[in-house]
Amino acid sequence: MPWSKANVVSVLRWLLLLSIPALWCLFDQSGALGSAEEKTVDWRFQWRGEVKPPLKVVYADIDSLSLDEIGNFPWNREYFATVASALVNVAKVKAVGFDIVFSDTGIAESADLRKIVDGNIKFGRFLSQEPPVVLGAEYSGWQFLDILHHKRQRVLPLVDHPVSTGLAIDTPEVPAFETSPDPDKPVFWTPPFVGLIDTIDNGTRIVPAYVPTGVRPYFHLSLELARLYWGLPVGSIKVGRDAITFARPGGPVVARVPLRYHQMLEVNWFTRWNSLYTSHIEFSTLYKYAAAAASDDPAERAAGRKFFSDPGFKDAVVLVGPVDPLLQDLAPTSLDAHSVPRVGVHGNLLMTIVSGRYLRHVPGAVRDGLVFVLSLVMAGFAVMGGARAVFAKVMALLTAAFYVVLAFYLFNRSQLILPLVAPVGAAFSTSFAGLIWQVVEEQKAKGRIKGMFGTYLAPTVVEQMIESGKDPELGGHDSEITAYFSDIQSFSSFSEVLPSSKLGELLNEYLTACTDIVQSETGTLDKYIGDAVVAMFGAPVDAPDHAYRACFAAQRVQHRIGELREKWRSEGDKWPQLVHHLRTRIGLNTGVCMIGNMGSRTRFNYTMMGDNVNLAARMESGAKSWGVYTMCTESTRVACEQHRPGALVFRALGRIVVKGRSQPVPIHEIVGLRENVSDRTREGIGVFEQALARYYTRDWDGALALFARSRDLEANQPDKASGIAGNPSLIYLTKVVPETRAETLPPDWDGRYIMHEK
Repeated sequence: MPWSKANVVSVLRWLLLLSIPALWCLFDQSGALGSAEEKTVDWRFQWRGEVKPPLKVVYADIDSLSLDEIGNFPWNREYFATVASALVNVAKVKAVGFDIVFSDTGIAESADLRKIVDGNIKFGRFLSQEPPVVLGAEYSGWQFLDILHHKRQRVLPLVDHPVSTGLAIDTPEVPAFETSPDPDKPVFWTPPFVGLIDTIDNGTRIVPAYVPTGVRPYFHLSLELARLYWGLPVGSIKVGRDAITFARPGGPVVARVPLRYHQMLEVNWFTRWNSLYTSHIEFSTLYKYAAAAASDDPAERAAGRKFFSDPGFKDAVVLVGPVDPLLQDLAPTSLDAHSVPRVGVHGNLLMTIVSGRYLRHVPGAVRDGLVFVLSLVMAGFAVMGGARAVFAKVMALLTAAFYVVLAFYLFNRSQLILPLVAPVGAAFSTSFAGLIWQVVEEQKAKGRIKGMFGTYLAPTVVEQMIESGKDPELGGHDSEITAYFSDIQSFSSFSEVLPSSKLGELLNEYLTACTDIVQSETGTLDKYIGDAVVAMFGAPVDAPDHAYRACFAAQRVQHRIGELREKWRSEGDKWPQLVHHLRTRIGLNTGVCMIGNMGSRTRFNYTMMGDNVNLAARMESGAKSWGVYTMCTESTRVACEQHRPGALVFRALGRIVVKGRSQPVPIHEIVGLRENVSDRTREGIGVFEQALARYYTRDWDGALALFARSRDLEANQPDKASGIAGNPSLIYLTKVVPETRAETLPPDWDGRYIMHEK
């Protein structure tokens, strides 16, 4: 089946619209939306709130109070040795982590070199026993290379983008301890348990889980602390392409840590910095009680050991790190909008590893699929027109809301991060572009409809049709309407007495008056046939009260023709007497007709067809035979009175069989608007309908007597000068009753009268 132009345009439109989500996918893959997407992840964390940690984490805060009591940084390492020894040996914590890099730069900057050396030796001897203590190592510090004679900043080795220094892949700045008692012959030693404390871009979201170097792989502080928490030996951590595993040598896998980008580990934030789930204690307080626990004085030692016997330390992991703002190690987190100490990253990452609740992301292909699916669904709803347009646009918004709620729900339930910025941004921008396109198309459609219908529809009806959202249907379809036919009485006589210019002027004035009234009552002009006006009510815009509107319009036309007769008389000799008495006959019928654009492929007209249209034409031509000026079928009268009962006065004229039909049709005269019909006329209608009842029962004499009475009460009396030849009472008296009486009627005669002319 060949595609129509509309099909091709629709496909091209959607192909162009699909370029919008494609661009969003490219932006997403390039990382341009990263910051915005991270913000939506923060909202999900904040909506979810805190989660009870799977282990106890105690933060030993190097705060302003500790700096006041101990002194400015860097401190003698004897303080750390004393605290770490007490935590491990007295408090029996699972592990201690230092968010501090113990490099040799601290020694060079100290004035009291002897004390520094003694502190290094003490801390080094403690660490040589391989206690569960992990020291920090990082790549963000400066390193001096004498062979280059200038500064060089270390580069974090990335497995997907390895960088060579020319000597070996960069190693981190690791702890250095001077272990020689002779300050003139320094010997530096690095303990085995070190962990990276780097974060990507100095943020609080993602960290390098490990880095490969020419020496050995270095793991993040949180991974080393997790190994110690589980009691696993060195060498238990194995690196794979997409995950890091913890396993005892020759034993089962204890845990599997999924990696992002083959190297990174994302923080699942369990707690805020100041939380009911975490404990904080000043480092100076820890040192005071640790020194007391190691004192030779029994009372002090007892007080110190009592402090460390607190259940809060049992099986906990202690993180020592700077929290004072002057130490400049602060940053906002997903749960803390303001800047907090970055040592909390290591605590929450440790909670993430121990709990196994890792943040999960959908694959790239699924991300792109979500962008396209959401965009298509929302845009499909957004551009939907017709009667359900408002509902469809609400559904578009609900679709976006549902996706956002789903993203928050899945994050809360299973740590799954559905992308939000690209899908929602693409969906709204695609929908917006679709709406703009739709507005442009609607404006074109409005112009097309106005051009098509503006010549035979009232402007208000054209606007109503446009607002309804219903396009004109090509071809025809069945619909119930009221057909309207009008014709000037004895128009051929006008052609004889008027020159063509005058005839044209008269017709233009007459047809303008008729057309304006028909269109003002939502009628649709079908065509002009000479002086005849053909119209329909109830199409192309539905009008449930089309029968009433047609009847009302007919009475308005008759009233307007009366006004025009007065106008033409007032113009003196401009018009002959024939024009002064111009009258029009109108026929109406209500029923199902074929309506639509009919004609050839190159030229067509919006029109009506069918038996009910022909019947309306018979009502107009038959009005002359019955001595009336507005005649309609019973279907029109019934439909009119269903909507406005009593608004118009009808008179039953009988049952006729029009030429070309075999079944009788009840016919009625539209006498006038209720307020315009006199009591005398109402009385005459009553007598006439009594006579008609006698006629149906074959009481010919009784019918004639009553028709004679109603004749004198008729509003229209014969007047040759006025062009009135008769009225219904006269027609029955002089023609219908005598002719019917003379016929041999069948027993089941139903009062029908057969019309022998159109």
